[in-house]
Amino acid sequence: MPNSSQSRTGDTKISLPGGGQISERALHFLKALVERHIRDGQPVGSRTLARDAGLDLSPATVRNVMSDLEELGLVASPHTSAGRVPTVSGYRLFVDSLLTVSPIDDAFMNRMRSGFEPGGESKVLIESASRLLSGVTHLAGLVMVPRHEREVFHQIEFLKLSGTRVLAILVTADGEVHNRIIHTEQECSASHLQQAANYLTEVFSGLDMREVRRRLLEDLKTTHQRMDALMMRAMEMAQRVVEGAEHEDDVLIAGQTNLLEFQELASMERLKSLFQAFTEKRQILDLLDRCIEADGVQIFIGQESGFELLDDCSLVTTTYRVEDQILGVLGVIGPTRMDYQRVIPVVDVTAKLLAAALRRP
Repeated sequence: MPNSSQSRTGDTKISLPGGGQISERALHFLKALVERHIRDGQPVGSRTLARDAGLDLSPATVRNVMSDLEELGLVASPHTSAGRVPTVSGYRLFVDSLLTVSPIDDAFMNRMRSGFEPGGESKVLIESASRLLSGVTHLAGLVMVPRHEREVFHQIEFLKLSGTRVLAILVTADGEVHNRIIHTEQECSASHLQQAANYLTEVFSGLDMREVRRRLLEDLKTTHQRMDALMMRAMEMAQRVVEGAEHEDDVLIAGQTNLLEFQELASMERLKSLFQAFTEKRQILDLLDRCIEADGVQIFIGQESGFELLDDCSLVTTTYRVEDQILGVLGVIGPTRMDYQRVIPVVDVTAKLLAAALRRP
């Protein structure tokens, strides 16, 4: 909990991470408000909040506390309602400082453990984990394929065709070949294309496709001023063929339709954007890649993900590993008002169960 101090009225004040102070009473109300909003998804009024908080206070006092929370940016009042809803900052304070996570009991653990087929192949186990996550949480469950099972870049070739057309040929470490015809802005000679292909092969050979694409994007953003036009075009061509070659099962997603149950996600425009993200997977994989080196459970709430498509969602993830080697990330996507108290231990336990299943000979 952040630092606290005593006010002149005797009400303990607690310093917030982003500046400002909040009273213990206001924190108590915030916790009650978030828990009520998670349960029913509706703005919470002063009368309901006073009852949930279990405090015998006048309506005016409750309204004053609600106003304080709103001034601190922890709650907001929708135009259509006199009640309040938590903001991203409110949820973050709730998750970081007010949430109590209970351990999973043995009976529930045994039910979850039974969801993994003994001696199953890794892909079957990963599919089981994504289905288990979605089934238990009633959200969308997602599991990254282990790093060692991803396609690995081995070699790239560019063959000059007619005019500005180039055939890009990418060969993976397991011998799979991906071809793509690319139209360039300017004509390139065969010798220049060979020179560019040799350079890219030397730099990226042995890296998995996710890492290759990440580095290509990074280099195109940061070094374009120092890069000649030919190499720029070569890297752009490589990026396009790598994007097409990335294994479509880099992340397995189950239970997307569970999100239809949440009113705040149920508009056609939101659903279309979300399901497009689930289909393309690229932004979700980028987000999961940010979690791969992190310890423990990671939580992105609303705009914290950095992806506009997920502004109304939260993502709860953790890594799964075998013998201290991180294999991937798993987690769930749902609305910002997901039941964090229930979801966090489920994500954590599923990672441990998947890791145990993958360790079996």
